[in-house]
Amino acid sequence: MSVEKTNLMGLTFEQMEAFCLSIGEKKFRAQQLMKWIHHQQEDDFSQMTDLSKSLREKLAEIAEVRLPRVITENISRDGTRKWALEVEGGGAVEMVFIPDGRRGTLCVSSQVGCAVDCSFCSTGKQGFQRDLTSAEIVGQIWLAGKSFGPRKNLGQHPVTNVVMMGMGEPLLNYDNVVNAMRVMLDNYGYGISKRRITLSTSGVVPMMDKLHEDIDVSLAVSLHAPNDALRNELVPLNRKYPLAELLAACDRYSESRTHKHNTITMEYVMLRDVNDQLEHAKQLEKLLRGRPVKVNLIPFNPFPHSGYETSLRKDVLAFHQYLNDRGVITTVRTTRGDDIDAACGQLVGTVKDRTRRNERWQKSIFLRTEQQGVAL
Repeated sequence: MSVEKTNLMGLTFEQMEAFCLSIGEKKFRAQQLMKWIHHQQEDDFSQMTDLSKSLREKLAEIAEVRLPRVITENISRDGTRKWALEVEGGGAVEMVFIPDGRRGTLCVSSQVGCAVDCSFCSTGKQGFQRDLTSAEIVGQIWLAGKSFGPRKNLGQHPVTNVVMMGMGEPLLNYDNVVNAMRVMLDNYGYGISKRRITLSTSGVVPMMDKLHEDIDVSLAVSLHAPNDALRNELVPLNRKYPLAELLAACDRYSESRTHKHNTITMEYVMLRDVNDQLEHAKQLEKLLRGRPVKVNLIPFNPFPHSGYETSLRKDVLAFHQYLNDRGVITTVRTTRGDDIDAACGQLVGTVKDRTRRNERWQKSIFLRTEQQGVAL
């Protein structure tokens, strides 16, 4: 009878220490294992050369470094990369890497599908299948880094920023997401600054309050509407946690931050003639007035049978100017990777054959990468 092996990929430093003690090893082995897995990106115990041969053999019997399986990797004309990953149980998720000069932002998924079912997001249309484990979340960073090949400087990981904005609602997979972010923050993990890890939520108010008690990361809120009636249509979760409750939770989160950078990003997908008119901008300015927030206007990225259209450029610019003129810091997100369905709202965990198109772009893509910009 085979013994189920412990997957070390998603363990926090404290959990790794406990694992080492449980197998009769000293706590300092946790540092070595974390560095091998996350710094050296090694998944083969036999190659962990500063561990004794007997320990390497023991680990091979009782533990593993198990990762999602890469199904496809596609590269956009603008340098954006998207992977489809198979996870246990046969489900699939997608992750996206967005290069921007020296910054590399990885958009990470937290669930297979999504139960929130925002009306403008293709992920919700496939329904909810299951939560990802911590190992499957952290494994996305591992796989993205590994895809770039060996690093000359182990202190310079290609993933400098992580946004929990992929498939799923992170706060509905709370424990696994928080543990994964702890690995991202830990210097024995990926050592990413708390300002460079952003969790995006559609507004699960009780878990927002719990989040600021447990971990300090940046927060983004999928707002998308300036009033409850419209938000009820676009974001069904609003019926349970309406705007007044959501914004009160945002205020509490801002007040809890341990440094002066306490701004919350309000994400606002621009839908033609739905939420992009001047009257909506006026309502939004009134709603956010005096709060430490910034607004990120996101052009809608079409997908089949959505029923929505992308806002006219003139309406986006007028909306942007109205808010900025009244002191609400507002940016317009640059659409990246829409040619490979890697843009905001397009992740569905399906595999599409773009092999020939990918090969054509791959030859020239790295020449263009440094010239691209993105507002996240």
